[in-house]
Amino acid sequence: MAQEIHTPVTAEELAQVFDEAPPAADISDFAIEDWVAIALFWTMAGMVFVQFFTRYVLNDSYAWTEEIAVYCLIGVVFVGSAMCVRMTRHIHVDFLYRYLPSILGRILSLMVDLVRIAFFAYLGYVFLKYMNIVSDEQMTTVNLPKAWVFTIVFLSFELMAFRACEVFLANLHRGYSPLERPSAFDGSED
Repeated sequence: MAQEIHTPVTAEELAQVFDEAPPAADISDFAIEDWVAIALFWTMAGMVFVQFFTRYVLNDSYAWTEEIAVYCLIGVVFVGSAMCVRMTRHIHVDFLYRYLPSILGRILSLMVDLVRIAFFAYLGYVFLKYMNIVSDEQMTTVNLPKAWVFTIVFLSFELMAFRACEVFLANLHRGYSPLERPSAFDGSED
């Protein structure tokens, strides 16, 4: 077990930290799905607050807020999944790769990338077929078509497939993937 090292700091040194200018915010790593997920999340949070306020403060609940919040949650989940694909943040098991020869691990990793691309593309295709079947449905409490929600889910699957292609190409270019060398991605390889 590694021993933690704590450097003694005086009160004056600590006070000087607050006088320094904060580092500039870097939003260059954000993509369109990040902003859409944030917007959907805050819309959902607003709907939950309105629902809470009307139910427990006014004692007269607005039923439509719950439905809108649920549909926003669906959007957050699927758009957030596209974000996780781009950042390779989905859960994966790399235990097997420690015991495989490197060439076999590389081949298996490339196959995983290709299966992921095919999986997301197929889910998009299946969901498109589902959208065509239920395209006329309306929301229960709000007179809006559910097609808006279905479109977000469909576009999220297609974006996941596109981001999986980008990850596949990056893994090819880099020569390894997070499955083969997880330490290169979690910061422990410094």
